[in-house]
Amino acid sequence: MKIDILTLFPEMCGNYLSESIIGRARKSGAIEINCENIRDYTEDKHRRVDDKAYGGGTGMVMNAQPVYDCVKNVQGNESARLIYMSPQGKVLNQELVNELAQEPRLIILCGHYEGVDARVLDELEFEEISIGDYVVTGGELPALILADAVARLQKGVLPSEDAFTEESHYNRLLEEPKYTRPEIWRERAVPEVLISGHHANIEKWRSEQRERVTRKKRPDMLT
Repeated sequence: MKIDILTLFPEMCGNYLSESIIGRARKSGAIEINCENIRDYTEDKHRRVDDKAYGGGTGMVMNAQPVYDCVKNVQGNESARLIYMSPQGKVLNQELVNELAQEPRLIILCGHYEGVDARVLDELEFEEISIGDYVVTGGELPALILADAVARLQKGVLPSEDAFTEESHYNRLLEEPKYTRPEIWRERAVPEVLISGHHANIEKWRSEQRERVTRKKRPDMLT
């Protein structure tokens, strides 16, 4: 899978994507993620990529031209699913992540300031996705969240499919509580079943706990 993140702050994205699991996956070739600087495509001699909004209002709006040229150059002749990170979009959940993970290529646009000129979004038929019903200062963090969530489902990124299929949300339930050494901490003991060595009982406990935790913390997921 290939993911291109179009941003005014490629170093911000690049630093995160070079670390930990995603960084190792990029080095091994399990996934390809690139960060492209939209500013490199502006025709303004001062490298400006934004201007005041027609109709007034606070903040600046990103120009259509550099965004359009950046997308066209990065996409080339290949097909790609174009995504604009926007608080007005469909809210990201695991079901949508699973769907996006099947795509061979994603191009993710990061807005900034007051957003992007609507004409380029319409022209290129961007799909809008949100990470929640709130606003952050730019699309970089949302884009990284989306890229990370999708990347970890790719073959070779995690040790095995169990590393994500048993996690919260993947099967519409939350994970069971986790424990590690020491066996007793501040008079709190690890559940006896987990140190019993009885695999059938352990699996039964895990299943029951997933249901219990989901019912307690996110009952909406069970309806």
